[in-house]
Amino acid sequence: MEIIPAIDVMDGRCVRLTEGDYSTQKQYHANPVEVAQSFESAGIKRLHVVDLDGARAGKLLNLATLDAICSATSMTVDFGGGVRTDEDLKQVFDAGAAMVTCGSVAVKNPDLAARWVARYGAEKLILGADVKNGHIA
Repeated sequence: MEIIPAIDVMDGRCVRLTEGDYSTQKQYHANPVEVAQSFESAGIKRLHVVDLDGARAGKLLNLATLDAICSATSMTVDFGGGVRTDEDLKQVFDAGAAMVTCGSVAVKNPDLAARWVARYGAEKLILGADVKNGHIA
């Protein structure tokens, strides 16, 4: 079994939401890079990073945080949140992410998601699906 922790980022800080509700935001650390480094020090090899600001706004907003995490660690990082265009995907890979988690794009623009799989390979894309009350949210 491989444990893959997640760092959810808002305003460049590590936060946790309750059931995806942005009004329940609780900061658990100010520096995502330090958290990532502590995971790596504990032997973690993979990390999931979520740009919650980007997910809400529909555009990348915490790309600098992704770049800083990837530059400061050797973990395999997958990134999600706000990735909506070909340029977004390129920027995420250029920032150091090994994989991209896409959810709403696959539902709202399946042709684009299929192009991404054809261009980058299925091993570079993760289809993320949040579940709420037994249904895909």
